[in-house]
Amino acid sequence: MGSHAAVAAELLEDRGIVDLVLEDHLSPEVPEDWRALFTLVMKVNGAAAKVSEADIDAARSAGWNEEAIYDAITTCALFNFFNAWVDGAGVPGLTAEAYRESARRMARGSYA
Repeated sequence: MGSHAAVAAELLEDRGIVDLVLEDHLSPEVPEDWRALFTLVMKVNGAAAKVSEADIDAARSAGWNEEAIYDAITTCALFNFFNAWVDGAGVPGLTAEAYRESARRMARGSYA
């Protein structure tokens, strides 16, 4: 998660919002449309088989289109895979500074 959070902070140019979402994605400081999308992503992350049409409709009602919803679900699923592989393979974590440097590199090239 350290890597993904660092890249999000780099792309958004705002570590504070990333930390806020990680702490509580339902915080009133997080825009309502994003809270709806993060709620869907949290369900995909923890109980993907239980995602229902009502969950998708809640994201749609908040203003997200099919492409954005698909991208959010796909990103969550892929990062779950990557994280499971990294953990299972015993890949060691990085220091906070190494994550920041890696994030700057990824934001310039492979994420954007």
